[in-house]
Amino acid sequence: MPLVRKPTGAPPQPPPVTTGILEGLSSPNEDARWAAARAAADLAESVGPLTAALQLEPVARVREAMFTSLARIGNGESAAGVLPLLRSDAAHLRAGALDALRIMIRDTRELLPALLEDSDVDIRILSCELARVLPGNEATSLLCDLLRREQDANVCAAAVDVLAEVGQSEALPVLAACAAKFPDSPFLCFAIQVAADRISAQPAPIRG
Repeated sequence: MPLVRKPTGAPPQPPPVTTGILEGLSSPNEDARWAAARAAADLAESVGPLTAALQLEPVARVREAMFTSLARIGNGESAAGVLPLLRSDAAHLRAGALDALRIMIRDTRELLPALLEDSDVDIRILSCELARVLPGNEATSLLCDLLRREQDANVCAAAVDVLAEVGQSEALPVLAACAAKFPDSPFLCFAIQVAADRISAQPAPIRG
């Protein structure tokens, strides 16, 4: 009986799963891109491909899956990858980036002081929304610093809106000063009064 020789070379290996996922992000098939975007949440190295694919993706549910995976990865790299999308001309990318950064606030919070001082008014406004998910004392401190220096009424209105929800009593004199700074903006002055009333109505914190 003839002997069957064993193959001398190593058997061919299937391509890494990672390769398939990353290639799937650029597939012409919508379902394949959606599946790849969801699977990419388990690959820290997918941050770059995900953020690149986001800017070209035409389908809303695929973009949502991409943003969700970036938020689930939730590290400094993913926050840094999403952050530039706040400056996008596309409203859907700005909104998706804001939602993802809210979820990643642990990795975003150290960037907030600089964002609140950004030269772009729209970035300062969006950054106020990021402060909304911070603890009240932290959000109050950041937004009061903003109100003290801010000269744009729309940015102040965004900060006041957040303070109406999460602000603490330390914000009251800053809100009063802001109203005095914009006496010709009745809408802002009204919003400040509403925020001050809500903060004043809060029970005093119990100190140990």
